[in-house]
Amino acid sequence: MKKRLLTLMMTAVLALSAVACTSAGTGNETVTDGTETTEAAETSGDATQETVEIDEGNSGSSDKILRTAASFAYASLDVHKEYYGWYTSIYGVSETLFKMDENMNAVPLLAEDAVADGSVWTITLKDGVAFSNGNPLTADMAVRNLQRLAEVNERFAYLADFEMTAVDDKTFTVDTGDVYPTLRNELASPEFGMMDLDATTDFDNDPICTGPFVISKFQPEGDVEVVRNENYWGGDVNLAGAVFYYMQEDDPKLLAMQSGEIDCYNSVSSAALAVYEQEPDKYNVVSIPGARLQFYILNENTLDDAVREAINLTVDKDKIAEYLSGTVSPAVGPFNTNAAYGKVTVPAVDTAKAKEILEADGYMLNADGFYEKDGEKLTINIKYYAARSLDTIAILIQEQLKEVGIDSVLGVEEDPDATYIATGDFDLALYCMIADKAGDPLYFIESTLMDGAYYDCGGFDDAHCEELIGELKYETDTVKRAELANEIIQIAIDDNAFGYVGLFNSTTVLRPGVSGFAETIPFDFYGIDADTTIE
Repeated sequence: MKKRLLTLMMTAVLALSAVACTSAGTGNETVTDGTETTEAAETSGDATQETVEIDEGNSGSSDKILRTAASFAYASLDVHKEYYGWYTSIYGVSETLFKMDENMNAVPLLAEDAVADGSVWTITLKDGVAFSNGNPLTADMAVRNLQRLAEVNERFAYLADFEMTAVDDKTFTVDTGDVYPTLRNELASPEFGMMDLDATTDFDNDPICTGPFVISKFQPEGDVEVVRNENYWGGDVNLAGAVFYYMQEDDPKLLAMQSGEIDCYNSVSSAALAVYEQEPDKYNVVSIPGARLQFYILNENTLDDAVREAINLTVDKDKIAEYLSGTVSPAVGPFNTNAAYGKVTVPAVDTAKAKEILEADGYMLNADGFYEKDGEKLTINIKYYAARSLDTIAILIQEQLKEVGIDSVLGVEEDPDATYIATGDFDLALYCMIADKAGDPLYFIESTLMDGAYYDCGGFDDAHCEELIGELKYETDTVKRAELANEIIQIAIDDNAFGYVGLFNSTTVLRPGVSGFAETIPFDFYGIDADTTIE
């Protein structure tokens, strides 16, 4: 199976390579006239050569335009809504009070510090922080941003229960009522990006933020262009601007990189990685352990216990990781096994036992070699989206299930959050998300296992698990937090509610001379910043 699939993928790559050889490389644009403008690509992902409107007022800084590919494109730039803040952060437009660093620690960005005294946190802003229009970021404005986030994003509605008070222009307090040990980490989440709520008139298309770049052109669900923020509070900004081409599929990114139409991108597929590694003089590949998890949800509303257990005994994550060589590591649970809260166990792959469990539940093999029960064939409805190698994983899982007699049907969606995650229309739903978002297990656990959570769409419900999550929310001792997290995840594993497939290595490819594209940070919500450089 592996050889056949690899041949198909490499044939596609070689075909693209041949096409790429006929395209002239564009190199890096140099802007010579501050009045030059660009016409947006009419077709999403069409990385045509272009220049961006640039103001050369920042004396001594670079005049280069970075071109890259984005796997997702959204209808809005409202930092607080949905997951839009992830991309305004990637674009270098929005910034948060704290930022996750290379060691997965929350370090100051717009804030100087955050100190807890019982349930009261005192947060102090840095001197001189200002929005792109020159208005200062005040403590009152920071409080109002947190309050708006609670209003417009249901995942952060809990903030409305906190009492927030501006003490002076630079200091505000957050009284969480009960001890709340993770607030500093949560303030690094990109949805907490600061906007000038008074001056912004169009939150969906032109938010006024504090980042080193501002929006120049925004095509909803398409390409995005940014230019240097000439009023950046943090000092000089190296790049004159950047273009983010919407390319969800892996092959167009490879083609664009080979033809010289883009300078870098992340989430490199295994097939593309094999190509880049053959020419180290042309491509700089940086791969570090990441925090993004490939996993699947098993629908307890449509699959009985025996079928879910049989699936988890059949899916071979080691073989999947081997096939995706260089891009993922096989997962045990949702977190790195080196973390104190990553100490869980899963049963070994055992296809013989999987068959025994199905047959004990009344399933029998039919003449076509597939299991059926009461005359109805067991067919698994697998849903996925074509990014983060989930399309490849879907095919591999389909093949593995077929080998034990479980039939399946694949269904691809462009936007999983608006389709199968929202509707529950699946038996097995593939998804990829950051599990260890802020150096703590609570975010992923609350997002997937808490009753009514955003990704609790497969019917998982366990009263003891709910009790443990309640304890985890307020536990301040890191050792006890790890113990609670391990117990919670083990419950979900033993219930066969999920399958944790692989932890994505954070892999970025850059053209020589390009640096500072968050290639050393294991989080997906960072991209360009003031230090991003093209030599």
